[in-house]
Amino acid sequence: MTLIVQKYGGTSVGSTERIKNVARRIAKFQSRGQQIVVVVSAMSGETNRLIALAREVQAHPDPRELDVMVSTGEQVSIALLSMALMDLGIKAKSYTGPQVRILTDSAYTKARILKIDEDKIRADLDAGYVVAVAGFQGVDEVGSITTLGRGGSDTTAVALAAALGADECQIYTDVDGVYTTDPRIVPEARKLATITFEEMLEMASLGSKVLQIRSVEFAGKYKVKLRVLSSFEEEGEGTLITFEEENMERAIISGIAFNRDEAKITVLGVPDRPGIAYQILGPVADANIDVDMIIQNVGHDGMTDFSFTINRSEFTRTMDILKNQVQPHIGARGVIGGDRIAKVSVVGVGMRSHVGIASTMFRALAEEGINIQMISTSEIKISVVVDEKYMELAVRVLHKVFELDHVS
Repeated sequence: MTLIVQKYGGTSVGSTERIKNVARRIAKFQSRGQQIVVVVSAMSGETNRLIALAREVQAHPDPRELDVMVSTGEQVSIALLSMALMDLGIKAKSYTGPQVRILTDSAYTKARILKIDEDKIRADLDAGYVVAVAGFQGVDEVGSITTLGRGGSDTTAVALAAALGADECQIYTDVDGVYTTDPRIVPEARKLATITFEEMLEMASLGSKVLQIRSVEFAGKYKVKLRVLSSFEEEGEGTLITFEEENMERAIISGIAFNRDEAKITVLGVPDRPGIAYQILGPVADANIDVDMIIQNVGHDGMTDFSFTINRSEFTRTMDILKNQVQPHIGARGVIGGDRIAKVSVVGVGMRSHVGIASTMFRALAEEGINIQMISTSEIKISVVVDEKYMELAVRVLHKVFELDHVS
């Protein structure tokens, strides 16, 4: 008998009517003789509402109590879904993360899963139940409720699929698969039938919002077969995320990713000596600020300019740290920056066996008068930083030059 773990996001369960639609979809799968575990998010907007309530009472809500509060959103969803399934004559049972015993560490609001006790779920499946599990949450070793951070329901679904040895983990969302880029920017964007875990991981980390990056990492680590589908379409194959390149003749580039939430900072006139990168970035890391792309340009006078990118929301805080702590300490000439940049990336495992991808990318951007401020590469991706106003043009140009609107 096939075991499927399905995950439905907040928009998929955003109303009681949509919850009933999800129940009808699940009924079809069960009628085919499949065992179903369903992971659901809170109803659309509910988590934000709960966080806002908490902030009305406490400006900076206590993390432990905030987890207790926001975890109730998913609890509502699983109960309503179970009721909807029962109304269709299907045996159903709901569990919160702690009831399953999804054991996590104690990092409230951003906990990580350590272990899952799947015995209750297996017993219920064998007894013919559909099991609905609250996403996004777990319990630590002392019994406190924890949450996994935004998007954590994807991670819950993949972790359950791994623990249960599921045949497939299906992520239902408001899009019908993974596209070569955002169709809102490039109408010719094409849905991919398959994409490798490596490519999906890069796409997720570079700005694609289809899947949460932790869930992709988890699926890759535990070899969980992952599929992205639309909860608003009755049928469809979606996009299958595969472990290997199944088609040796596949396109060189699979997709164009982008991220608007970028800021760039340059520390000017930095002494070129061992340890200087740590002296600059150490205080930034201590403030729990993630650094992305880094470039160091060595001058002729023994001085260097040190540039890096961060999330736009951290721009002001990072500038303060650099100007008030780092610049006086290392004797830098100055600190400049801007938060109106964007990162555009081409991604594809085919880059490993093809040369000239970078030159094609750079030429296409140059012909449109788009200046490249920074470049970062890996085996299967090339990222560039450009002025934010050129981002959409860059995405359209690269999508066209790599012929992603054509079926390979």
